[in-house]
Amino acid sequence: MKLTADAIVIGGGLVASAVAYGLTRLGLKPVMLDEGDVAYRASRGNFALVWTQSKGPGVPEYQQWSRLSSDKWSELAAELQSETGVDCGHRRNGGIHVCLSEDELAKRTQVVEQLRAEAPPGRYRAQMISRAEMLKLLPAFGPDVVGGAYCPDDGTVNPLFSLRALQRAFSARGGRYFCDSRVSSIAAAPRAFTVETASRSISAPRLVLAAGLGNKPLGEQVGLNVPVRPVRGQIIVTERLKPVLEYPTTYIRQTVEGGILIGESREEAGFDDTLNHTVSQTLAARAIRTFPFLKQVGVVRTWAGLRVMSPDVYPIYEQSSAYPGAFVCTCHSGVTLGAAHAFEYAKAVVDGHLPEKLGRFSSRRFDVQARH
Repeated sequence: MKLTADAIVIGGGLVASAVAYGLTRLGLKPVMLDEGDVAYRASRGNFALVWTQSKGPGVPEYQQWSRLSSDKWSELAAELQSETGVDCGHRRNGGIHVCLSEDELAKRTQVVEQLRAEAPPGRYRAQMISRAEMLKLLPAFGPDVVGGAYCPDDGTVNPLFSLRALQRAFSARGGRYFCDSRVSSIAAAPRAFTVETASRSISAPRLVLAAGLGNKPLGEQVGLNVPVRPVRGQIIVTERLKPVLEYPTTYIRQTVEGGILIGESREEAGFDDTLNHTVSQTLAARAIRTFPFLKQVGVVRTWAGLRVMSPDVYPIYEQSSAYPGAFVCTCHSGVTLGAAHAFEYAKAVVDGHLPEKLGRFSSRRFDVQARH
């Protein structure tokens, strides 16, 4: 079957869905190609924070990009609920980073001070708080908590509801979503791309690679260097409880449904997404030190997912110089950056060029690292 479209988005997770939805907001009729459940979905392993307080020390462009997205998430969530009836579960009531030792507290203080110094005046609002101040926010903290950082701009979403809302709104605006559509090849010319799957041949003047770990081999076909690797993360979820954690923390939060999520590990395990129970035990032990009541709470599920990580952990945003019209959008923070991808990155694809503020995230930075 031969099809034409205004744009082709390869991928079916939060990054791809946000960009694809953003394209429909601007009047395009794109196609989204999802490999299906055989894919290594980063969406399976995320912790679903919309987080700003620790983003980008030494890279102020990333701090500003994360803050922009966080600021726009309320607008995105309201828009999606209006169009689809799906509540993304976005809550922006602040977030806490917990420190369990004086050494952790000193290191976090250094990060917070650096980020504040690198931000425009008044734009970075995280602050260090004492143990007494922590207990006022969450009385359930255990005796090992010595202090931490609080940022009023942090929050959470429900990633599955967000994915459903983005894809439903994408389809309602005229986008076409094809599941079980693994890409076999891409024929590329400037602003002319033909993507082959087992059952379809689709042509379009714009192409967006948003396939997570699949971006590396796909990028080679359109002149893009996408050096991403998998980093495993594990999550524990408990039985549902009455509301007890009003604020999310970096590694522990309560969902609106009541379960407590505990994470996150960072493991260099290649494409192995099986559980490492030693890691799970370490996560659980830290969680109990932070909130001792968790010792009496039952675990209902644990799982692992693979993050999409670049060599320096920051996103890769680029348009192919060999084949203009082909873009890559890849990052390990697809939840936080979802609104920026829907509103800002999608516009760059339609305009045909990335804005100067995203130049810091070109893959050319890795060429410089290699030379030095």
